[in-house]
Amino acid sequence: MQLYRSALAAGAPRLARAVATVAELVLAERGRDVVLVSLARAGTPVGVLLRRWARHAHGLDLPHYAVSIVRGRGIDRLALHHLAAHHDPERVVFVDGWTGKGAISRELSAALAEHERDTGARFDPDLAVLADPGRCATTFGTRDDWLIASACLNSTVSGLVSRTVLNPRLLHPGQYHGAKFYADLAPADVSNDFLDTVTAEFACVTAAAPPTDRTADFAGRRAVDEIVDAYGIGEANLVKPGVGETTRVLLRRVPWRVLVRAGAPADDLAHVRLLAERRGVPVEEVEGLPYSCVGLIHPRFTRGATGADGLAAAAP
Repeated sequence: MQLYRSALAAGAPRLARAVATVAELVLAERGRDVVLVSLARAGTPVGVLLRRWARHAHGLDLPHYAVSIVRGRGIDRLALHHLAAHHDPERVVFVDGWTGKGAISRELSAALAEHERDTGARFDPDLAVLADPGRCATTFGTRDDWLIASACLNSTVSGLVSRTVLNPRLLHPGQYHGAKFYADLAPADVSNDFLDTVTAEFACVTAAAPPTDRTADFAGRRAVDEIVDAYGIGEANLVKPGVGETTRVLLRRVPWRVLVRAGAPADDLAHVRLLAERRGVPVEEVEGLPYSCVGLIHPRFTRGATGADGLAAAAP
Protein backbone atom coordinates (compact mmCIF):
# COMPACT_ATOMS: atom_id res chain seq x y z
CA MET A 1 0.00 0.00 0.00
CA GLN A 2 2.91 2.36 0.68
CA LEU A 3 4.15 1.91 -2.88
CA TYR A 4 0.63 2.60 -4.23
CA ARG A 5 0.34 5.80 -2.23
CA SER A 6 3.77 7.09 -3.22
CA ALA A 7 3.15 6.22 -6.90
CA LEU A 8 -0.20 7.98 -6.82
CA ALA A 9 1.15 11.09 -5.13
CA ALA A 10 3.98 11.37 -7.64
CA GLY A 11 2.09 10.27 -10.73
CA ALA A 12 -1.42 11.71 -10.45
CA PRO A 13 -0.66 14.85 -12.53
CA ARG A 14 1.04 12.74 -15.20
CA LEU A 15 -1.85 10.31 -15.17
CA ALA A 16 -4.40 13.12 -15.49
CA ARG A 17 -2.59 14.41 -18.59
CA ALA A 18 -2.64 10.94 -20.14
CA VAL A 19 -6.36 10.60 -19.40
CA ALA A 20 -7.06 13.96 -21.00
CA THR A 21 -4.98 13.15 -24.08
CA VAL A 22 -6.59 9.81 -24.84
CA ALA A 23 -10.08 11.10 -24.01
CA GLU A 24 -9.70 14.02 -26.40
CA LEU A 25 -8.43 11.68 -29.13
CA VAL A 26 -11.43 9.40 -28.68
CA LEU A 27 -13.93 12.26 -28.75
CA ALA A 28 -12.29 13.91 -31.77
CA GLU A 29 -11.95 10.76 -33.86
CA ARG A 30 -14.82 8.58 -32.71
CA GLY A 31 -17.41 11.22 -31.85
CA ARG A 32 -19.04 12.69 -28.77
CA ASP A 33 -21.60 9.89 -28.52
CA VAL A 34 -19.17 7.05 -27.87
CA VAL A 35 -19.78 4.19 -25.46
CA LEU A 36 -16.81 3.39 -23.24
CA VAL A 37 -16.22 -0.32 -22.63
CA SER A 38 -13.41 -1.17 -20.23
CA LEU A 39 -11.61 -4.49 -20.37
CA ALA A 40 -11.92 -5.76 -16.83
CA ARG A 41 -10.22 -5.30 -14.64
CA ALA A 42 -7.19 -3.08 -15.28
CA GLY A 43 -9.24 -1.10 -17.76
CA THR A 44 -12.12 -0.48 -15.35
CA PRO A 45 -10.75 2.54 -13.44
CA VAL A 46 -9.36 3.92 -16.70
CA GLY A 47 -12.81 3.89 -18.26
CA VAL A 48 -14.20 5.71 -15.23
CA LEU A 49 -11.49 8.36 -15.54
CA LEU A 50 -12.18 8.86 -19.25
CA ARG A 51 -15.87 9.26 -18.46
CA ARG A 52 -15.05 11.79 -15.75
CA TRP A 53 -12.84 13.78 -18.13
CA ALA A 54 -15.62 13.89 -20.74
CA ARG A 55 -17.94 15.30 -18.12
CA HIS A 56 -15.32 17.72 -16.73
CA ALA A 57 -14.17 19.12 -20.08
CA HIS A 58 -17.27 18.77 -22.25
CA GLY A 59 -20.29 18.22 -20.01
CA LEU A 60 -20.85 14.79 -21.57
CA ASP A 61 -22.38 11.83 -19.76
CA LEU A 62 -20.94 8.85 -21.62
CA PRO A 63 -22.22 5.32 -21.03
CA HIS A 64 -19.59 3.07 -19.48
CA TYR A 65 -19.39 -0.70 -19.15
CA ALA A 66 -16.75 -3.22 -18.11
CA VAL A 67 -16.54 -6.54 -19.94
CA SER A 68 -14.45 -9.65 -19.48
CA ILE A 69 -11.74 -10.81 -21.84
CA VAL A 70 -9.77 -13.95 -20.96
CA ARG A 71 -6.45 -14.69 -22.59
CA GLY A 72 -6.82 -17.68 -24.87
CA ARG A 73 -10.60 -17.76 -24.40
CA GLY A 74 -11.74 -14.48 -25.92
CA ILE A 75 -14.21 -11.80 -24.94
CA ASP A 76 -17.56 -12.30 -23.24
CA ARG A 77 -19.85 -12.91 -26.20
CA LEU A 78 -23.00 -12.38 -24.15
CA ALA A 79 -21.70 -8.95 -23.16
CA LEU A 80 -21.17 -8.10 -26.84
CA HIS A 81 -24.74 -9.15 -27.60
CA HIS A 82 -25.95 -6.87 -24.80
CA LEU A 83 -23.92 -3.94 -26.13
CA ALA A 84 -25.17 -4.47 -29.68
CA ALA A 85 -28.76 -4.64 -28.45
CA HIS A 86 -28.51 -1.33 -26.59
CA HIS A 87 -25.96 0.69 -28.57
CA ASP A 88 -24.57 1.10 -32.05
CA PRO A 89 -21.51 -1.22 -32.09
CA GLU A 90 -19.64 1.36 -34.19
CA ARG A 91 -19.83 3.79 -31.26
CA VAL A 92 -18.18 1.39 -28.80
CA VAL A 93 -14.60 2.19 -27.73
CA PHE A 94 -12.72 -0.50 -25.85
CA VAL A 95 -10.46 0.77 -23.07
CA ASP A 96 -7.53 -0.69 -21.14
CA GLY A 97 -4.79 0.60 -18.86
CA TRP A 98 -1.54 0.00 -20.73
CA THR A 99 0.05 -2.23 -23.33
CA GLY A 100 2.75 -4.82 -22.80
CA LYS A 101 3.33 -7.43 -25.47
CA GLY A 102 0.10 -6.56 -27.27
CA ALA A 103 -1.50 -9.90 -26.36
CA ILE A 104 -4.80 -8.39 -25.26
CA SER A 105 -4.98 -6.23 -28.39
CA ARG A 106 -4.57 -9.34 -30.54
CA GLU A 107 -7.06 -11.27 -28.43
CA LEU A 108 -9.59 -8.46 -28.75
CA SER A 109 -9.17 -8.15 -32.54
CA ALA A 110 -9.56 -11.89 -33.07
CA ALA A 111 -12.61 -12.13 -30.81
CA LEU A 112 -14.36 -9.18 -32.44
CA ALA A 113 -13.64 -10.53 -35.93
CA GLU A 114 -15.16 -13.88 -34.95
CA HIS A 115 -18.18 -12.15 -33.46
CA GLU A 116 -18.68 -10.15 -36.65
CA ARG A 117 -18.54 -13.31 -38.76
CA ASP A 118 -21.15 -14.96 -36.55
CA THR A 119 -23.53 -12.04 -36.03
CA GLY A 120 -22.75 -9.32 -38.58
CA ALA A 121 -22.25 -6.78 -35.75
CA ARG A 122 -18.96 -4.94 -36.21
CA PHE A 123 -17.13 -3.50 -33.22
CA ASP A 124 -14.01 -1.40 -33.80
CA PRO A 125 -11.00 -3.33 -32.42
CA ASP A 126 -8.89 -0.19 -31.86
CA LEU A 127 -8.00 -0.26 -28.18
CA ALA A 128 -7.65 3.04 -26.29
CA VAL A 129 -5.03 2.92 -23.53
CA LEU A 130 -3.42 5.39 -21.18
CA ALA A 131 0.12 4.22 -21.85
CA ASP A 132 1.49 2.37 -24.88
CA PRO A 133 5.15 1.53 -24.18
CA GLY A 134 4.73 -1.61 -26.31
CA ARG A 135 3.91 0.55 -29.35
CA CYS A 136 0.97 -1.62 -30.34
CA ALA A 137 -1.85 0.94 -30.09
CA THR A 138 -2.73 4.05 -32.07
CA THR A 139 -5.06 5.63 -29.49
CA PHE A 140 -3.08 6.34 -26.33
CA GLY A 141 -2.23 9.06 -23.87
CA THR A 142 1.52 8.52 -23.79
CA ARG A 143 4.22 6.04 -24.71
CA ASP A 144 6.18 6.81 -21.56
CA ASP A 145 6.74 3.77 -19.36
CA TRP A 146 6.20 4.61 -15.70
CA LEU A 147 4.35 3.19 -12.70
CA ILE A 148 0.62 3.81 -12.94
CA ALA A 149 -0.46 3.56 -9.31
CA SER A 150 -3.35 1.17 -9.98
CA ALA A 151 -0.82 -1.43 -11.19
CA CYS A 152 0.39 -1.80 -7.59
CA LEU A 153 -2.90 -3.32 -6.43
CA ASN A 154 -5.56 -5.75 -7.60
CA SER A 155 -9.22 -5.79 -6.59
CA THR A 156 -8.80 -3.04 -4.00
CA VAL A 157 -8.32 -0.46 -6.75
CA SER A 158 -10.89 -2.00 -9.12
CA GLY A 159 -14.10 -1.98 -7.14
CA LEU A 160 -13.23 -5.12 -5.12
CA VAL A 161 -13.75 -7.30 -8.20
CA SER A 162 -11.48 -10.24 -8.99
CA ARG A 163 -10.03 -11.12 -12.33
CA THR A 164 -12.76 -12.41 -14.58
CA VAL A 165 -13.06 -16.16 -15.13
CA LEU A 166 -14.62 -18.50 -17.65
CA ASN A 167 -14.95 -21.78 -15.77
CA PRO A 168 -17.37 -24.38 -17.19
CA ARG A 169 -17.68 -25.96 -13.77
CA LEU A 170 -19.19 -22.77 -12.43
CA LEU A 171 -20.74 -21.14 -15.49
CA HIS A 172 -23.27 -22.52 -17.92
CA PRO A 173 -23.80 -21.63 -21.59
CA GLY A 174 -25.66 -18.37 -21.93
CA GLN A 175 -24.13 -16.82 -18.81
CA TYR A 176 -21.78 -13.88 -18.55
CA HIS A 177 -18.16 -14.51 -17.61
CA GLY A 178 -17.78 -14.65 -13.87
CA ALA A 179 -15.92 -12.70 -11.19
CA LYS A 180 -15.75 -12.68 -7.42
CA PHE A 181 -16.65 -9.71 -5.26
CA TYR A 182 -14.29 -9.39 -2.29
CA ALA A 183 -16.59 -7.77 0.24
CA ASP A 184 -14.20 -8.68 3.06
CA LEU A 185 -11.57 -6.35 1.56
CA ALA A 186 -13.81 -3.28 1.79
CA PRO A 187 -11.77 -1.71 4.63
CA ALA A 188 -8.72 -1.69 2.34
CA ASP A 189 -10.52 -0.49 -0.79
CA VAL A 190 -8.93 2.55 -2.45
CA SER A 191 -10.88 2.48 -5.73
CA ASN A 192 -12.51 5.86 -5.15
CA ASP A 193 -9.32 7.27 -3.64
CA PHE A 194 -7.47 6.50 -6.88
CA LEU A 195 -10.21 7.98 -9.06
CA ASP A 196 -10.73 11.09 -6.94
CA THR A 197 -7.00 11.83 -6.64
CA VAL A 198 -6.49 11.73 -10.40
CA THR A 199 -9.72 13.62 -11.07
CA ALA A 200 -8.58 16.40 -8.73
CA GLU A 201 -5.67 17.02 -11.13
CA PHE A 202 -7.94 17.62 -14.15
CA ALA A 203 -8.17 21.34 -13.40
CA CYS A 204 -4.38 21.60 -13.80
CA VAL A 205 -4.35 20.07 -17.28
CA THR A 206 -3.96 23.03 -19.60
CA ALA A 207 -3.51 21.20 -22.90
CA ALA A 208 -4.08 17.72 -24.27
CA ALA A 209 -2.20 17.72 -27.56
CA PRO A 210 -2.26 14.39 -29.40
CA PRO A 211 1.00 12.43 -29.71
CA THR A 212 2.96 13.33 -32.82
CA ASP A 213 3.86 9.73 -33.72
CA ARG A 214 1.01 7.27 -33.43
CA THR A 215 2.37 4.50 -35.62
CA ALA A 216 1.92 1.04 -34.12
CA ASP A 217 5.17 -0.76 -35.02
CA PHE A 218 4.92 -3.49 -32.33
CA ALA A 219 8.50 -2.88 -31.21
CA GLY A 220 7.57 -4.24 -27.80
CA ARG A 221 6.57 -7.64 -29.10
CA ARG A 222 9.77 -7.92 -31.11
CA ALA A 223 11.80 -7.05 -28.02
CA VAL A 224 10.00 -9.73 -26.00
CA ASP A 225 10.69 -12.36 -28.66
CA GLU A 226 14.36 -11.37 -28.65
CA ILE A 227 14.49 -11.67 -24.86
CA VAL A 228 12.88 -15.12 -24.97
CA ASP A 229 15.59 -16.27 -27.38
CA ALA A 230 18.51 -14.50 -25.71
CA TYR A 231 17.74 -15.84 -22.23
CA GLY A 232 16.53 -19.26 -23.29
CA ILE A 233 13.23 -18.84 -21.49
CA GLY A 234 11.13 -20.61 -24.10
CA GLU A 235 7.87 -18.97 -23.02
CA ALA A 236 6.83 -15.39 -23.72
CA ASN A 237 4.35 -15.43 -20.82
CA LEU A 238 7.33 -15.41 -18.45
CA VAL A 239 8.41 -12.04 -19.85
CA LYS A 240 6.53 -9.12 -18.26
CA PRO A 241 7.42 -5.86 -19.99
CA GLY A 242 6.95 -2.38 -18.63
CA VAL A 243 7.33 -0.73 -15.23
CA GLY A 244 3.88 -1.74 -14.03
CA GLU A 245 4.21 -5.40 -14.95
CA THR A 246 7.79 -5.59 -13.64
CA THR A 247 6.57 -4.16 -10.34
CA ARG A 248 3.88 -6.82 -10.15
CA VAL A 249 6.46 -9.54 -10.85
CA LEU A 250 8.62 -8.29 -7.99
CA LEU A 251 5.67 -8.02 -5.62
CA ARG A 252 3.73 -11.18 -6.43
CA ARG A 253 5.69 -13.65 -8.50
CA VAL A 254 9.06 -15.42 -8.35
CA PRO A 255 11.33 -13.01 -10.24
CA TRP A 256 14.39 -14.31 -12.03
CA ARG A 257 15.95 -11.06 -13.17
CA VAL A 258 15.06 -7.52 -14.20
CA LEU A 259 16.22 -5.87 -17.40
CA VAL A 260 16.37 -2.07 -17.47
CA ARG A 261 16.91 0.16 -20.47
CA ALA A 262 20.20 2.00 -20.36
CA GLY A 263 19.41 5.67 -19.84
CA ALA A 264 15.82 5.14 -18.64
CA PRO A 265 14.62 7.84 -16.18
CA ALA A 266 16.09 6.99 -12.78
CA ASP A 267 13.04 8.25 -10.86
CA ASP A 268 10.73 5.90 -12.77
CA LEU A 269 12.89 2.92 -11.83
CA ALA A 270 13.91 3.72 -8.25
CA HIS A 271 11.24 1.46 -6.71
CA VAL A 272 12.05 -1.33 -9.19
CA ARG A 273 15.71 -1.32 -8.17
CA LEU A 274 14.76 -1.24 -4.49
CA LEU A 275 12.33 -4.16 -4.79
CA ALA A 276 14.86 -6.14 -6.81
CA GLU A 277 17.53 -5.54 -4.17
CA ARG A 278 15.19 -6.65 -1.40
CA ARG A 279 14.36 -9.87 -3.22
CA GLY A 280 17.89 -10.63 -4.29
CA VAL A 281 17.09 -10.30 -7.98
CA PRO A 282 19.85 -9.23 -10.41
CA VAL A 283 19.29 -6.11 -12.49
CA GLU A 284 20.86 -5.89 -15.94
CA GLU A 285 21.12 -2.83 -18.17
CA VAL A 286 20.16 -3.45 -21.79
CA GLU A 287 20.53 -1.07 -24.70
CA GLY A 288 17.58 -0.27 -26.92
CA LEU A 289 14.66 -1.66 -24.94
CA PRO A 290 11.37 0.01 -25.91
CA TYR A 291 10.31 -0.32 -22.26
CA SER A 292 11.96 1.25 -19.25
CA CYS A 293 12.28 -2.23 -17.77
CA VAL A 294 11.22 -5.84 -18.19
CA GLY A 295 10.64 -8.40 -15.45
CA LEU A 296 11.45 -12.06 -16.05
CA ILE A 297 9.58 -14.67 -14.04
CA HIS A 298 11.74 -17.53 -12.81
CA PRO A 299 11.41 -20.32 -15.41
CA ARG A 300 11.98 -23.07 -12.82
CA PHE A 301 9.08 -22.21 -10.59
CA THR A 302 5.38 -22.65 -10.96
CA ARG A 303 3.05 -19.78 -10.24
CA GLY A 304 2.99 -18.81 -6.60
CA ALA A 305 6.26 -20.56 -5.64
CA THR A 306 8.89 -18.86 -3.51
CA GLY A 307 12.54 -19.42 -2.85
CA ALA A 308 13.91 -21.22 0.18
CA ASP A 309 13.95 -18.01 2.22
CA GLY A 310 10.47 -17.01 1.11
CA LEU A 311 11.84 -14.00 -0.71
CA ALA A 312 14.48 -14.72 -3.32
CA ALA A 313 14.29 -16.93 -6.35
CA ALA A 314 16.42 -20.01 -5.73
CA ALA A 315 17.11 -23.25 -7.58
CA PRO A 316 14.99 -26.18 -6.32
